[in-house]
Amino acid sequence: MVLLHVLFEHAVGYALLALKEVEEISLLLPQVEECVLNLGKFHNVVRLVAFCPFSSSQVALENANAVSEGVVHEDLRLLLETYLPSKKKKVLLGVGDPKIGAAIQEELGYNCQTGGVIAEILRGVRLHFHNLVKGLTDLSACKAQLGLGHSYSRAKVKFNVNRVDNMIIQSISLLDQLDKDINTFSMRVREWYGYHFPELVKIVNDNATYCRLAQFIGNRRELNEEKLEKLEEITMDGAKAKAILDASRSSMGQCGARQPV
Repeated sequence: MVLLHVLFEHAVGYALLALKEVEEISLLLPQVEECVLNLGKFHNVVRLVAFCPFSSSQVALENANAVSEGVVHEDLRLLLETYLPSKKKKVLLGVGDPKIGAAIQEELGYNCQTGGVIAEILRGVRLHFHNLVKGLTDLSACKAQLGLGHSYSRAKVKFNVNRVDNMIIQSISLLDQLDKDINTFSMRVREWYGYHFPELVKIVNDNATYCRLAQFIGNRRELNEEKLEKLEEITMDGAKAKAILDASRSSMGQCGARQPV
């Protein structure tokens, strides 16, 4: 029998959870998938063993950096050594990050596993975390995540004043490329829909309006007086709408597949 524990890292602290003993961990997957969205059922499968809150935002940042770099922080070491069973061979620790799992296995000797049922369990813990820890609300958990996210980003991203111009240049280049892409795709729409309704190209010049009309009209044979109001709404021109309706009735475009001669 293997006793499965799961380590969950959050902006407010570390949580250690335990699942019931099983002979094969993979047997838990169907059960976990079934109950992960239901808090009551999830409580029957997973229980909170220990919660180690961070004493300050600075400590939270230090632990976040350690986890991202695959380093076992002293707070994490203390939690695992205190609450995991001493018989390490009978314990399997589920973690979300393979790097921190490898570090724990190397330094503390606990077998670690990622993916599969572990990912499903962590999904459930992430969803119900504010209900698993007493005194923690969803709002306070979100605030802690936001604060840690900002601190972590500031520590990782080094701002360079000299590169501000590059951002502007890249933005302008992106806008130019978007204009080219939009024009290319619009031309393709005109070409392809033109086989079915070629007269529409001569009536409507604006690419955006043409695409909206092509989507609305679809099969030109189904265009009738009842749809005239919607045509006027799209074109914002009553005369154009009437011209489109008249053109659809006498169009030379193809309709459906060609019949063999």
